[in-house]
Amino acid sequence: MKRNGYSRLLWLLAPIVVFVSAGAEVTARAAFSDLNLVTAIQDVAKRAIPSVVHIEVTEKQTVTNPLLPFQNDPFFQYFFGNPKMPKNFEREVTGLGSGILIDSQGHILTNSHLVNGATKMKVVLSDGRTYRDTSVKLIGVDAKTDLAVIKISDKGNFPFAAFGDSDKVEVGQWVVAIGHPQGLDQTVTQGIISAKHRRGISDPSSYQDFLQTDAAINPGNSGGPLLNLDGEVIGVNAAIMSSSGGFEGIGFSIPGNMALHVARRLMASGKVERGWLGLTIQNITPELAESFQMNGTSGVLVANVLKNSPAEKAGIKQGDIIVAYRQKPVEDPDRLRNELAVAPIGQSVTLTTLRDGRSREVNVMVASDLEQGKALLSSVAERFGVEVKSVGKNEAKKYGLNDTKGVIVSRIARNGSFGKAGIERDDIILQINRSDVDDPDRFGEVLSTTPPKNGVLLTVIDHKSRNASMVRLTAP
Repeated sequence: MKRNGYSRLLWLLAPIVVFVSAGAEVTARAAFSDLNLVTAIQDVAKRAIPSVVHIEVTEKQTVTNPLLPFQNDPFFQYFFGNPKMPKNFEREVTGLGSGILIDSQGHILTNSHLVNGATKMKVVLSDGRTYRDTSVKLIGVDAKTDLAVIKISDKGNFPFAAFGDSDKVEVGQWVVAIGHPQGLDQTVTQGIISAKHRRGISDPSSYQDFLQTDAAINPGNSGGPLLNLDGEVIGVNAAIMSSSGGFEGIGFSIPGNMALHVARRLMASGKVERGWLGLTIQNITPELAESFQMNGTSGVLVANVLKNSPAEKAGIKQGDIIVAYRQKPVEDPDRLRNELAVAPIGQSVTLTTLRDGRSREVNVMVASDLEQGKALLSSVAERFGVEVKSVGKNEAKKYGLNDTKGVIVSRIARNGSFGKAGIERDDIILQINRSDVDDPDRFGEVLSTTPPKNGVLLTVIDHKSRNASMVRLTAP
């Protein structure tokens, strides 16, 4: 969750046209000749509703006993005696969402935040058919795009959705959202595409490229489709920006092309491999452009190159400026990273770089991001002077944690940025910049993509006092 002023991001659980010529007007009339605007949304609903499913999930959570700190308090003991209280207790949490049938075999595309970690799942189709527990299988999740695929076990021939080309979506285009907000089945709402390429909405290091829409979506729409007026899926609804908890006209949908690519990878192997070059890149500010004697701020700056990475082997160096990818201009770091993510692993791609004012083309062999974990942690150790390991069940119990999230500091360099900030061996780091750190890979990924001189805010549990505190340092 990310606060933006008074807003917060919630993950969901008659046009005027001006033509420049008579010819353009004729073309536009021909394009709309088969579209009846009176019944367009009705037609989309009839076509798409059979492929939209209702998903209910149950998740078990371990919660710290809120009365535990008062157990030895004299005032508490005076009224309640000295009862033996458990440190933790378990509770079940239920959630509601939506999903999209994407083939006749019963594969369903939805959001990972809805189904990941669920101990029970129930899927209800539009015709009332219900599948639960062992009849619903989790195929795979991809937290970096907030997408997941589940499958219902049945030999039936399921109705499934058709996908459109989300790259062709234009701002102002009419769209329709279908889902189950607040458990209200098969709710249809309409609106327009408000903006494209919204990135950094929640986690800056995740693969985000949202479509923004004002079609009403609320908790329960999560995982449901955003459709064009041809009834084609162009997005998977994922989040809203809200200060009230309800819809306020700002919703976000994962582009259909990205969603379909991830779904196919998950169906093939249960995981998503992405292209990886071993680069840390950042925007070029006017100040940086001036220091590099550039006329503008187009392109991205190479802030770091990992040792033994494909980028280093290709001769790319820190301070190079990437201005084009496969002969197409590079707009910003997020766009380049998303394009590299879907690059074919094991094949070569061409980057156009600037160094000392001279342009050159570099061919780089694309590796799998599954290889980057050790490289990122090695880079972080050298740059920040810290090494970490996973939190096991015994450590979690020792520190009073509800789960095994976070990382334990296993080695610290006194002269490193972490050592200078007061971090010590055996401390546990729970968050970086208020974003949870689930494991060492996540720790390495976040820090390796932090530009030099940027502030880093850590949530740390001291290994001596067991107290949590916030520690700020500056990335070297």
